[in-house]
Amino acid sequence: MSGNVFGQAFRVMTFGESHGPYIGVVIDGVRPGIPLDVEWLQRELERRRPGQSAVVTPRQESDRVQVISGIFEGKTTGTPICLLIPNHDQRSQDYSHIQAIFRPGHAGFTFLKKYGVFDYRGGGRASGRETAARVAAGAVAKQLLAGRGIRIIGFTRQIGDVEITRVDLDAIDKNPVRAPDLQAAQAMIAAIRKAKKAGDSLGGVVEIRVQNCPPGLGEPVFHKLEADLAAALMSIGAVKGFEMGSGFAAARMKGSEHNDSFVQDENGRIHLATNRAGGVLGGISTGDDLIMHIAVKPPSSIGKKQRTVDHQGRPVEFQIGGRHDPCICPRVVPVAEAMVALVLIDHLLMQERLLQSNELETLRQQIDTIDTQLLLLLAQRKRLVEQIARIKADRGIAVQDRAREDALLRRWKDFSRQLDLSESFTRELADVLLRFSRKLQEEFLS
Repeated sequence: MSGNVFGQAFRVMTFGESHGPYIGVVIDGVRPGIPLDVEWLQRELERRRPGQSAVVTPRQESDRVQVISGIFEGKTTGTPICLLIPNHDQRSQDYSHIQAIFRPGHAGFTFLKKYGVFDYRGGGRASGRETAARVAAGAVAKQLLAGRGIRIIGFTRQIGDVEITRVDLDAIDKNPVRAPDLQAAQAMIAAIRKAKKAGDSLGGVVEIRVQNCPPGLGEPVFHKLEADLAAALMSIGAVKGFEMGSGFAAARMKGSEHNDSFVQDENGRIHLATNRAGGVLGGISTGDDLIMHIAVKPPSSIGKKQRTVDHQGRPVEFQIGGRHDPCICPRVVPVAEAMVALVLIDHLLMQERLLQSNELETLRQQIDTIDTQLLLLLAQRKRLVEQIARIKADRGIAVQDRAREDALLRRWKDFSRQLDLSESFTRELADVLLRFSRKLQEEFLS
């Protein structure tokens, strides 16, 4: 099964199914010696885990992560990091009565068309359970980004018809729907409970912000930063829409209304006066906050009776069992943050490689310039030696002058100490130059 690997420099592969013994992730591309807090990683998983409140699925999973490789004594080893998360509370029997039907809104039909087989128990790889592995990988990426001063903040902006009217980031973790507006959060909770009581579900909008994102991340053509962010966030199963900055509202604006003007602050830093672009211009980050929104569909597994067809095309009426989220926005928030973190660390590592490559090339060019200058000086030295040879020939002076050579060697020895050069190297270089001078003079006199 392809499509399980994400990233270029920071590569992530998730594995496992909803009702298998484990899900997990392998992370490759992390340098050795970097401190990683596994308990902090665990807390990130607890933000996503089921059973944490009355407005999410009651499935009980501790999501206790197991570090299999890549971390030793709290630091990365440079080898692939493997993280395992056991599945404990599966109830596969809840799905036995629907194994031969196509559930509306689920991936059973498309999986069968692609692979010829589908794990109907909770959706297999198509289940939201797989996203726990993404959160684990994202927690590693977040710690690497935090070391560079980059912070990712996600929250629920809208559930059903209820939308926030203010943003208080301190309020996000003080309510079960992760809204930055405590008053709107209560209305959201009431809406979810009402939908759940009616056997239905609700969708919503999640916002993700990135603070202190450096400028220069992203490529101008196929790996635009917003394109990779869109691909990452749209890979979350329930996400049906993505926008950056003003997004679809830009379609209703004029250019004079949408353009962000450049200004210079009192510290001399050039930045944008507004941020309708969402922190990206030409596919490359501007240094302003990245601002994204994703549309999250209502969960397909609902309590109401539904009509569909079975695998033979015969119409059937069914009512799904099992334990499901009436709204997944609260649990999508940490998943969305994780996917943004994976994109950013990948682009950041690629950019650092680019800068290091440019720095290496610059230094090599400087050395090439020095080497050229050395050759020009050697050519000039050769011409001076030839002039000395003529004078010695005219005056009958011997080619070798031991006193002068000894004085030159002592002088070079003193220079090597002052310039922090190896004395043995300067002695060898002096010997080569003296032998060359003697040979040149002898050839002139012969």
